[in-house]
Amino acid sequence: MPLRKSSPSSSSARGASQPPPSRSGGFHPFGGRVSRHFGETLHPEDPYLSYHDVRLTREDIASIRDDWLTDNAIAFWEEYLEHEHLPHYPNAQIVLLRPSMSFMLQNTPDPLSLKSALPDLSRTTHVFLPVNDCRNLEEAEGGSHWSLLLVSIIDRVAFHYDSLAAGNVPDAKRVAVRLAQLLGGPPLRFVNLDDTPQQSNGSDCGVFVCLLMQHLLLRKLLTAHAQDKISMSMRGKDVDARGGRREMLRIIEERRREGERRRS
Repeated sequence: MPLRKSSPSSSSARGASQPPPSRSGGFHPFGGRVSRHFGETLHPEDPYLSYHDVRLTREDIASIRDDWLTDNAIAFWEEYLEHEHLPHYPNAQIVLLRPSMSFMLQNTPDPLSLKSALPDLSRTTHVFLPVNDCRNLEEAEGGSHWSLLLVSIIDRVAFHYDSLAAGNVPDAKRVAVRLAQLLGGPPLRFVNLDDTPQQSNGSDCGVFVCLLMQHLLLRKLLTAHAQDKISMSMRGKDVDARGGRREMLRIIEERRREGERRRS
């Protein structure tokens, strides 16, 4: 793992390895997108897989196969990383914020009103936030592009990874501003990583978000020593979107078979 002295594209690893704060059960009424995350628009026959706090539908599975990833598909991947990788690092203070929560944060005029719906970030060192360019609060699966924001709270820096040039920079900056207001203290310094691997089509952005999140979490933050400054650059990193889709589907099918065996 490349380590170097602090730079605009580096983050402190200190504290990156105490249990991620549990999500609050609070709820903020933000219409269709958030309602879908909380299961209010799903019928009992819809779920393809129930996995911790996420219920994947066949629509979500279809999106993972060859389409633009739904919020739920990305939320599943975060649940997977959170429940099957983070427990190996019991001192980690890293939060993977769900797409619906990031959307709420991006579109609220008053971030402090969301405290009951968001995780307790008081001891958190880093936050991952999937960013969507949708502005319609009532649209359950709106927007046309995903990117990834990784905020180092201990360094007050927001690193932005966009697989389609800088298409989501305004939206990511808005999320960073709202998060800074929620956290209190000085503004977050925004760094757009222009060496982020780029997608070759119009539908892989969500897959890039998932794979970049996995790499940054497992290969950088969680493997660093406490006082290291770690490069957050993705220069030279290849992203196999097709392979990533296959891996996500493989994991889903394994969990589905496990559930069927337990019920039989």
